[in-house]
Amino acid sequence: MLILSRQDGFVDRIFHQPESFKNICHIQNVFTVFKMWYFCIMNTWPVTIRFQDLSELDTVAASLLKLGENVPVWLFDGPMGVGKTTLIKKLCELLGVKSMVQSPTFSIVNEYITKDKKVIYHFDFYRIRSEVEALDIGIEEYFDSGGFCFVEWPEKIESLWPYPHLLIKLNSDETGERVLEISEVKN
Repeated sequence: MLILSRQDGFVDRIFHQPESFKNICHIQNVFTVFKMWYFCIMNTWPVTIRFQDLSELDTVAASLLKLGENVPVWLFDGPMGVGKTTLIKKLCELLGVKSMVQSPTFSIVNEYITKDKKVIYHFDFYRIRSEVEALDIGIEEYFDSGGFCFVEWPEKIESLWPYPHLLIKLNSDETGERVLEISEVKN
């Protein structure tokens, strides 16, 4: 089960199995359910998404893309192994990237082209020693490009964060449930 909530306590449960959707207001399309939920929370930050199973990742990624559709720079903050790269792979897949998506741990940045010829940049700053290294690769130009920029280990370049950006904090609890706290930071 995927649970979406917002700061004021509004909570909605979206079930991943299509049969369950038929029982919720007789709506058969998961995206229709999401659009209804999104309409209720639009412009209300932060949003929390909880999910237990990787089979829910399509719905999680689609939800994030809708929430952050107008924000090109996304910062993925979370401990090693929480699923930052896995989530970015799914986002890229839904955006139409056909090439292999992998963490740019050693190259620092990977560039992916979507089927619509749009460019997506994927950064991994885990191995950099200072923000100067990010400046040396032209991080500001990437951020200003208008293309999606997905950034892992953003705390390594905190003073370079552009505004606005989407901050996605990923954590997992003792049961393995993933918790994403999403907020748009405007300044």
